[in-house]
Amino acid sequence: MSLPFQNVYHLRTVGEASSKACYVCHRPSVKVLITPDNKDFFYVCVSHLSDRGFASPVVDAEAEAAKKKKEWMDKEIEKIKQEYEEKQRKRKAKKKAKDDDKGKKKDEDDDDKAEKERDDKIKAIQAGASTSNKPEDIPRVFTLHKNFYQMRIDRLRNLEVAKRNQQRMKDPSFFPAAPKGDIS
Repeated sequence: MSLPFQNVYHLRTVGEASSKACYVCHRPSVKVLITPDNKDFFYVCVSHLSDRGFASPVVDAEAEAAKKKKEWMDKEIEKIKQEYEEKQRKRKAKKKAKDDDKGKKKDEDDDDKAEKERDDKIKAIQAGASTSNKPEDIPRVFTLHKNFYQMRIDRLRNLEVAKRNQQRMKDPSFFPAAPKGDIS
């Protein structure tokens, strides 16, 4: 028998007014685990998601690569900013060493050039980053532990059975007919 849905759940956030009891601890929660086909969902606390006995995150290789690329670009931007600050300190040291009016005008031009060069490098790195997705936009994906997943499947099947029983109860042919013969 095929399973009604896959063991893949996406983490979503709802508004504070829509918070409901956590599936595990029954505290109000705004986080929802939902299947991609929207067949099953339940509210859960964030603390339970880190528990390996409850659910484990599915590692998305593309998201992981995008995260590493963003970290690398942040390091590059920080490195360029540090280089710029170092150049500024050296220029100020030179400026103090030789304090004449001719050099002052030239140093200001050099400062403007260095600042423009730094901004260009940062923009070039950020332009390469604009094609990548932000980690916040990518939904967190989890798989439930086999026991919790089986509980969800059993719950869904029990709901279907109860619904079928309700429909059968409404059908008059479900009940046996009263006997029509004599008692003797």
